[in-house]
Amino acid sequence: MRGSAPGVPPDPRPADVAPGTRNEPRQAGSAPGIPRDPRATGPVPLDSRRSRRVPGARAGARRLGWALAVLALLTTSVACGGTGTTETPGTAADGPDVLRVLAGSEVGDLEPLLRRSQEAVGVRVALSYAGTLDGADQVAGGGADGRYDATWFSSNRYLSLIEGASARLSTQTKIMVSPVLLGLKASKARELGWDGKTVTWNDIASAAREGRFTFGMTSPAASNSGFSALVGVAAALSDTGEALDEAKIAAVTPRLKEFFSAQTLTSGSSGWLADAYAREGAVDGLVNYESVLLGLNASGKLAEPLTLVYPGDGVVTADYPLTLLSSAPPEKKELYGKLAAWLRTPEIQREIMTTTHRRPIVPEVRPEARFGTASPVELPFPNRRDAADRLIGAYLNQVRRPSRTLFVLDTSGSMAGGRIDALKQALTALSGADTSAGGSFSRFRDRETVTMIPFSTAPGSPRTFTLPDRDPEPVLRRIRSYGEGLRAEGGTAIFDSLRAAYEQIRSSPSEDFTSIVLMTDGENTDGASYDDFADYYASLSVKSRTFVVLFGDSDVDEMKRIAELTGGATFDARQGSLATAFKEIRGYQ
Repeated sequence: MRGSAPGVPPDPRPADVAPGTRNEPRQAGSAPGIPRDPRATGPVPLDSRRSRRVPGARAGARRLGWALAVLALLTTSVACGGTGTTETPGTAADGPDVLRVLAGSEVGDLEPLLRRSQEAVGVRVALSYAGTLDGADQVAGGGADGRYDATWFSSNRYLSLIEGASARLSTQTKIMVSPVLLGLKASKARELGWDGKTVTWNDIASAAREGRFTFGMTSPAASNSGFSALVGVAAALSDTGEALDEAKIAAVTPRLKEFFSAQTLTSGSSGWLADAYAREGAVDGLVNYESVLLGLNASGKLAEPLTLVYPGDGVVTADYPLTLLSSAPPEKKELYGKLAAWLRTPEIQREIMTTTHRRPIVPEVRPEARFGTASPVELPFPNRRDAADRLIGAYLNQVRRPSRTLFVLDTSGSMAGGRIDALKQALTALSGADTSAGGSFSRFRDRETVTMIPFSTAPGSPRTFTLPDRDPEPVLRRIRSYGEGLRAEGGTAIFDSLRAAYEQIRSSPSEDFTSIVLMTDGENTDGASYDDFADYYASLSVKSRTFVVLFGDSDVDEMKRIAELTGGATFDARQGSLATAFKEIRGYQ
């Protein structure tokens, strides 16, 4: 079993993971109907020759090659995108026929459909992607005004809890529906007696406490599917029929611990979670959107299909409201009306149902038999933001199994100046300096073990910090102080240092969610090669994921090979904030 794992303002450019969304990383060959990050570009072709990072013609050529590659990718994306476009938040292309939409990456699977909207109704849709919680803060704070004309998240529930948010929103049009459910391997569902039987969340929690099954779920701080699942489970287990508040959250926390004791796979996005489940197969099931579970069954990638368990005491459902912003000018309101009406036509609703496995929202279109005959009961949602935030905080710091995170940090000579300063700022942000909602959820968690391994010509001495289950601030201060003391000098021994991290894990195995973060600004110049490391990794009996942060002049191809080998992902901070890239990774730890 892997010990790790692992629907916003300007962000880093990820190679695998949606920048700034804390959502959908693209995985090659994703199952049909499983949301993926449409912005993910895959590896950027760079000069793969090994070289020391030296000034002059070779470095300039690499930079020029990278720029030309990016230009080629952007040109290809526009050429292949037809009338639909994917933009970086804050830079959405505008025009008289363009509706600029800030969206959750879950709706990225609708891009092929949206490319036809210009021909159909004269509306060109420019989607920019954001995470549900960070996107909600952006909208409520006025950051979307003038940049976007509409939003399209899987739910507006969290957004509606933020003070002042309602004034930023105008018309809301629900487009499709997908409840959050438990999907189990068919054999496990039969073993538990849940195949064709009405099951409650209490039944599921009891089986989890007894260790009778395992499951994967996205982080509630990173993905709406995880947030919705947490709200649904907490509301059902509290058994009051009322919205959660501070007292109910405290009372239900012990039962939540029982339920989440069975969680062995975590992720920052629904699509990445589904891909990891299909690829590895060691986990018994998933808590995810019905559409993702049905998509997995239809993908042909599973050794055995998932049985969908519809809890009799209710679920939380995503209704994907396309929402006009109050700041949108009159001409964009007209475009919004045309697009919303087109998306709700029976023909388009049937296409959405067929291609994305989501339920239609209009009564004229009957759901297909695979959705069952009854609509699931809807569980109550928190009616105050502080209750929702408290629930997420309880999950991260008390309920789920703790994290064990190893940071392998490049402190070679090329990091001198602004780059080492950016690294220090990133560690400071994770140590509690970022007080935004997203920042508070991405800081080092209570009960987490954090190990820092700086490296240059050789790996440095590891330094481990263990956060207590209460009052973590003294340890957070020590981490901040450690980060401030980092200095840049020497060469770049990437693979020797990565091996040192895995040796730490091998010498002290743990049931915690264990993962490695590798940050480097260049190519390997000292010590073992990638092939040497790959041979070493193959010999390990306990394997953990490595999440790679691309920075500076990183060798993209080689870094992506590390992520793929270990089941991780790459996050690109070359054109954005290193702190934001580190923040994105937290959803996968």
